[in-house]
Amino acid sequence: MRKKLVIGNWKMNGGRATNARLLADVVSRVSGADGIDIAVCVPFPYLGNTSQHLFGCRVGLGAQDINEHESGAFTGEVSGSMLIDFDCHFVLVGHSERRDLFGETNERVAAKFEAALKSGLEPVLCVGETLAQRNAGQTNEVVFEQLQAVVDRVGVSRLQDGVIAYEPVWAIGTGETASPAQAQAVHLALRDYIRALDSQTANDVQILYGGSVKADNALSLFSEPDIDGGLIGGASLDADSFSAVCLSAKAAS
Repeated sequence: MRKKLVIGNWKMNGGRATNARLLADVVSRVSGADGIDIAVCVPFPYLGNTSQHLFGCRVGLGAQDINEHESGAFTGEVSGSMLIDFDCHFVLVGHSERRDLFGETNERVAAKFEAALKSGLEPVLCVGETLAQRNAGQTNEVVFEQLQAVVDRVGVSRLQDGVIAYEPVWAIGTGETASPAQAQAVHLALRDYIRALDSQTANDVQILYGGSVKADNALSLFSEPDIDGGLIGGASLDADSFSAVCLSAKAAS
Protein backbone atom coordinates (compact mmCIF):
# COMPACT_ATOMS: atom_id res chain seq x y z
CA MET A 1 0.00 0.00 0.00
CA ARG A 2 1.32 3.43 -0.93
CA LYS A 3 2.19 5.67 2.00
CA LYS A 4 0.54 9.08 2.28
CA LEU A 5 2.88 12.04 1.79
CA VAL A 6 2.29 15.72 2.52
CA ILE A 7 4.79 18.31 1.30
CA GLY A 8 4.59 22.00 2.11
CA ASN A 9 5.84 24.46 -0.51
CA TRP A 10 6.62 27.79 1.13
CA LYS A 11 7.38 29.42 -2.25
CA MET A 12 9.11 32.83 -1.78
CA ASN A 13 7.93 33.37 1.77
CA GLY A 14 9.46 33.24 5.21
CA GLY A 15 11.97 34.79 7.58
CA ARG A 16 14.31 33.34 10.18
CA ALA A 17 12.12 34.15 13.17
CA THR A 18 8.80 33.27 11.57
CA ASN A 19 10.24 30.06 10.13
CA ALA A 20 11.45 28.95 13.56
CA ARG A 21 8.03 29.50 15.11
CA LEU A 22 6.23 27.78 12.24
CA LEU A 23 8.50 24.74 12.29
CA ALA A 24 8.32 24.37 16.07
CA ASP A 25 4.53 24.49 15.98
CA VAL A 26 4.22 22.06 13.06
CA VAL A 27 6.68 19.55 14.51
CA SER A 28 4.85 19.48 17.86
CA ARG A 29 1.41 19.12 16.28
CA VAL A 30 2.26 16.31 13.84
CA SER A 31 4.30 14.25 16.27
CA GLY A 32 1.50 11.69 16.49
CA ALA A 33 0.92 11.46 12.75
CA ASP A 34 2.82 8.22 12.34
CA GLY A 35 2.37 6.18 9.20
CA ILE A 36 2.65 9.14 6.83
CA ASP A 37 5.57 11.19 5.52
CA ILE A 38 5.78 14.98 5.89
CA ALA A 39 8.23 17.48 4.42
CA VAL A 40 8.62 21.19 3.73
CA CYS A 41 10.25 22.76 0.66
CA VAL A 42 11.79 26.06 1.69
CA PRO A 43 13.60 28.92 -0.11
CA PHE A 44 17.32 28.35 -0.67
CA PRO A 45 18.57 30.87 1.96
CA TYR A 46 16.72 29.05 4.73
CA LEU A 47 17.86 25.50 3.98
CA GLY A 48 20.62 25.62 6.60
CA ASN A 49 18.46 26.95 9.43
CA THR A 50 15.57 24.67 8.53
CA SER A 51 17.86 21.64 8.44
CA GLN A 52 18.97 22.48 11.99
CA HIS A 53 15.40 22.96 13.21
CA LEU A 54 14.31 19.64 11.72
CA PHE A 55 17.31 17.59 12.88
CA GLY A 56 16.01 14.41 14.48
CA CYS A 57 12.40 15.28 13.62
CA ARG A 58 9.97 13.31 11.49
CA VAL A 59 9.48 16.26 9.12
CA GLY A 60 11.77 16.07 6.09
CA LEU A 61 13.42 18.86 4.13
CA GLY A 62 13.13 19.76 0.48
CA ALA A 63 14.13 22.51 -1.94
CA GLN A 64 12.00 24.30 -4.52
CA ASP A 65 14.24 23.95 -7.56
CA ILE A 66 17.47 22.43 -8.86
CA ASN A 67 19.78 23.13 -11.77
CA GLU A 68 20.26 20.33 -14.26
CA HIS A 69 24.05 20.79 -14.17
CA GLU A 70 26.25 19.54 -11.36
CA SER A 71 28.57 22.57 -11.34
CA GLY A 72 29.85 25.36 -13.55
CA ALA A 73 29.28 28.95 -14.59
CA PHE A 74 25.58 29.16 -13.74
CA THR A 75 25.34 32.23 -11.52
CA GLY A 76 22.43 32.11 -9.10
CA GLU A 77 21.75 28.40 -9.62
CA VAL A 78 21.94 25.52 -7.15
CA SER A 79 23.05 21.94 -7.85
CA GLY A 80 21.84 18.67 -6.41
CA SER A 81 25.04 18.06 -4.45
CA MET A 82 24.60 21.44 -2.75
CA LEU A 83 21.09 20.44 -1.68
CA ILE A 84 22.37 17.12 -0.36
CA ASP A 85 24.89 19.11 1.74
CA PHE A 86 21.93 20.64 3.57
CA ASP A 87 20.25 17.27 4.19
CA CYS A 88 17.55 17.80 1.58
CA HIS A 89 15.56 14.74 0.61
CA PHE A 90 13.03 16.20 -1.82
CA VAL A 91 13.22 18.80 -4.58
CA LEU A 92 10.39 20.24 -6.66
CA VAL A 93 10.82 20.16 -10.44
CA GLY A 94 8.51 21.67 -13.03
CA HIS A 95 6.24 23.64 -10.72
CA SER A 96 3.77 25.60 -12.85
CA GLU A 97 5.28 28.87 -11.66
CA ARG A 98 8.67 27.75 -12.95
CA ARG A 99 7.16 26.66 -16.24
CA ASP A 100 5.11 29.85 -16.68
CA LEU A 101 7.22 32.62 -15.14
CA PHE A 102 10.66 31.26 -16.02
CA GLY A 103 9.94 29.48 -19.29
CA GLU A 104 10.92 25.98 -18.23
CA THR A 105 10.14 23.49 -20.98
CA ASN A 106 9.15 19.86 -20.53
CA GLU A 107 12.64 18.89 -21.69
CA ARG A 108 14.38 21.06 -19.12
CA VAL A 109 12.12 19.79 -16.36
CA ALA A 110 13.02 16.24 -17.39
CA ALA A 111 16.73 17.13 -17.21
CA LYS A 112 16.20 18.48 -13.69
CA PHE A 113 14.38 15.31 -12.70
CA GLU A 114 17.35 13.28 -13.91
CA ALA A 115 19.83 15.55 -12.11
CA ALA A 116 17.91 15.12 -8.86
CA LEU A 117 17.99 11.34 -9.17
CA LYS A 118 21.73 11.36 -9.89
CA SER A 119 22.31 13.43 -6.76
CA GLY A 120 20.34 11.06 -4.56
CA LEU A 121 17.36 13.41 -4.18
CA GLU A 122 13.72 12.48 -4.61
CA PRO A 123 12.29 14.75 -7.31
CA VAL A 124 8.67 15.87 -7.08
CA LEU A 125 7.49 16.25 -10.67
CA CYS A 126 4.71 18.82 -10.96
CA VAL A 127 2.25 18.49 -13.84
CA GLY A 128 -0.97 20.32 -14.55
CA GLU A 129 -3.14 22.18 -17.01
CA THR A 130 -4.34 25.78 -17.29
CA LEU A 131 -8.01 26.72 -17.15
CA ALA A 132 -8.05 27.28 -20.92
CA GLN A 133 -6.60 23.82 -21.49
CA ARG A 134 -9.15 22.22 -19.15
CA ASN A 135 -12.01 24.04 -20.84
CA ALA A 136 -10.70 22.81 -24.20
CA GLY A 137 -10.73 19.21 -22.97
CA GLN A 138 -6.93 18.99 -23.08
CA THR A 139 -6.18 18.08 -19.45
CA ASN A 140 -5.00 14.52 -20.08
CA GLU A 141 -3.09 15.49 -23.20
CA VAL A 142 -1.17 18.18 -21.32
CA VAL A 143 -0.26 16.13 -18.24
CA PHE A 144 0.65 13.06 -20.31
CA GLU A 145 3.01 15.17 -22.43
CA GLN A 146 4.66 16.61 -19.32
CA LEU A 147 5.04 13.12 -17.86
CA GLN A 148 6.27 11.52 -21.08
CA ALA A 149 9.18 13.96 -21.33
CA VAL A 150 10.51 12.56 -18.04
CA VAL A 151 9.88 8.95 -19.11
CA ASP A 152 11.79 9.60 -22.33
CA ARG A 153 14.71 10.99 -20.31
CA VAL A 154 15.06 8.49 -17.45
CA GLY A 155 12.76 5.56 -18.23
CA VAL A 156 9.40 4.73 -16.70
CA SER A 157 10.76 2.65 -13.81
CA ARG A 158 12.61 5.65 -12.39
CA LEU A 159 9.32 7.44 -11.75
CA GLN A 160 8.94 5.42 -8.56
CA ASP A 161 12.21 6.93 -7.32
CA GLY A 162 10.40 10.27 -7.32
CA VAL A 163 6.92 11.62 -6.75
CA ILE A 164 4.33 13.04 -9.16
CA ALA A 165 2.22 16.02 -8.11
CA TYR A 166 -0.87 16.89 -10.12
CA GLU A 167 -1.43 20.62 -9.73
CA PRO A 168 -4.12 22.13 -11.94
CA VAL A 169 -2.76 25.60 -12.67
CA TRP A 170 -6.22 27.13 -12.36
CA ALA A 171 -6.42 25.96 -8.73
CA ILE A 172 -3.03 27.14 -7.46
CA GLY A 173 -3.36 30.09 -5.10
CA THR A 174 -6.81 30.96 -6.46
CA GLY A 175 -8.99 29.45 -3.78
CA GLU A 176 -10.46 27.20 -6.47
CA THR A 177 -9.98 23.49 -5.92
CA ALA A 178 -10.62 20.52 -8.13
CA SER A 179 -13.40 18.45 -6.62
CA PRO A 180 -12.32 15.10 -5.21
CA ALA A 181 -13.90 13.44 -8.24
CA GLN A 182 -12.12 15.76 -10.70
CA ALA A 183 -8.77 15.26 -8.99
CA GLN A 184 -9.24 11.49 -8.75
CA ALA A 185 -10.07 11.30 -12.46
CA VAL A 186 -6.75 12.90 -13.43
CA HIS A 187 -4.79 10.88 -10.88
CA LEU A 188 -6.30 7.68 -12.23
CA ALA A 189 -5.58 8.76 -15.80
CA LEU A 190 -1.94 9.40 -14.89
CA ARG A 191 -1.67 6.03 -13.15
CA ASP A 192 -3.30 4.24 -16.08
CA TYR A 193 -0.92 5.99 -18.48
CA ILE A 194 2.03 4.72 -16.44
CA ARG A 195 0.41 1.27 -16.10
CA ALA A 196 0.39 0.89 -19.86
CA LEU A 197 4.18 1.22 -19.70
CA ASP A 198 4.97 -0.57 -16.42
CA SER A 199 2.33 -1.95 -14.05
CA GLN A 200 4.63 -2.18 -11.02
CA THR A 201 5.69 1.44 -11.32
CA ALA A 202 2.06 2.48 -11.66
CA ASN A 203 1.17 0.64 -8.47
CA ASP A 204 4.10 2.03 -6.48
CA VAL A 205 4.49 5.67 -7.54
CA GLN A 206 2.97 8.28 -5.25
CA ILE A 207 0.78 10.87 -6.96
CA LEU A 208 -0.03 13.93 -4.86
CA TYR A 209 -2.68 16.58 -5.42
CA GLY A 210 -1.90 20.28 -5.15
CA GLY A 211 -4.13 23.28 -5.68
CA SER A 212 -5.71 25.20 -2.77
CA VAL A 213 -5.70 22.19 -0.44
CA LYS A 214 -6.91 23.30 2.99
CA ALA A 215 -7.96 21.79 6.29
CA ASP A 216 -11.61 21.64 5.24
CA ASN A 217 -11.10 19.77 1.95
CA ALA A 218 -7.97 17.69 2.59
CA LEU A 219 -9.69 14.60 3.99
CA SER A 220 -12.14 14.29 1.09
CA LEU A 221 -9.30 14.65 -1.43
CA PHE A 222 -6.92 12.28 0.32
CA SER A 223 -9.63 9.63 0.70
CA GLU A 224 -9.73 9.09 -3.07
CA PRO A 225 -7.96 5.83 -4.02
CA ASP A 226 -5.35 7.33 -6.35
CA ILE A 227 -4.55 10.49 -4.37
CA ASP A 228 -1.57 9.72 -2.16
CA GLY A 229 -1.31 13.03 -0.32
CA GLY A 230 -0.77 16.66 -1.17
CA LEU A 231 1.64 19.36 -2.26
CA ILE A 232 0.48 22.25 -0.12
CA GLY A 233 1.11 25.92 -0.90
CA GLY A 234 -0.50 28.70 1.13
CA ALA A 235 -1.80 26.43 3.88
CA SER A 236 1.76 25.26 4.62
CA LEU A 237 2.59 28.76 5.93
CA ASP A 238 0.13 28.40 8.80
CA ALA A 239 0.85 25.84 11.50
CA ASP A 240 -2.82 25.17 12.28
CA SER A 241 -3.75 24.66 8.64
CA PHE A 242 -0.72 22.60 7.65
CA SER A 243 -0.97 20.38 10.70
CA ALA A 244 -4.66 19.80 10.03
CA VAL A 245 -3.88 18.81 6.44
CA CYS A 246 -1.23 16.37 7.67
CA LEU A 247 -3.63 14.85 10.19
CA SER A 248 -6.20 14.48 7.40
CA ALA A 249 -3.64 12.44 5.47
CA LYS A 250 -3.14 10.32 8.56
CA ALA A 251 -6.91 9.80 8.86
CA ALA A 252 -7.17 8.84 5.19
CA SER A 253 -4.22 6.46 5.23
